[in-house]
Amino acid sequence: MIGYLEGKLRDKSPEYIIVDVQGVGYMVQVPLSTFYDLPDLGQTVSLNIHTHVREDAILLYGFRTAAEREMFLLLTTVNGVGPRLAVNILSGISPDDIRMVVMQQNPARLRNIPGVGKKIAERIMLELRDKLKAKETGDGTAIPLPVGSDVYSDAFSALLNLGYRPAEAEKALNKARQQFGDSLPLEKLLKESLRFLA
Repeated sequence: MIGYLEGKLRDKSPEYIIVDVQGVGYMVQVPLSTFYDLPDLGQTVSLNIHTHVREDAILLYGFRTAAEREMFLLLTTVNGVGPRLAVNILSGISPDDIRMVVMQQNPARLRNIPGVGKKIAERIMLELRDKLKAKETGDGTAIPLPVGSDVYSDAFSALLNLGYRPAEAEKALNKARQQFGDSLPLEKLLKESLRFLA
């Protein structure tokens, strides 16, 4: 699974970009927020990647920030929201604004985004409310999604791809970090987290 790409930007359009990594061109779909933040062609670009595997394709979704990628992953846990729609949502609203909209239960802002109707907006409100509340600190200020290093983010993403719910994945990862410390390599962190999930 690809979790991160760094290479030369060979081509860019609002639908996808091509990143040249040592002679191999990776086609990556990005939200508009990432597209507007891209360097000029030929410059180095670094992206947080989510690898989406289907029966007929392997698709890469790229994000400039870890917060965007984690919100993308949370959105795709909502019934009826696939990767393509999640990218559209992030093209129209930032992760912080999504969090605020969900906490304030204000679906009207989401309904302005192409592809998001009344039912999808209400599902997002319902299904993300508890997940986002669980990620707030005691004083009500939001913390990053998820907390921790890139290794933690990659492990979190891997557990979601294996079918675990975000809350389950986060709990298992935190248990593994408490028991073995923050300096675990990715493979060990995943192994220990899966042991807690078994």
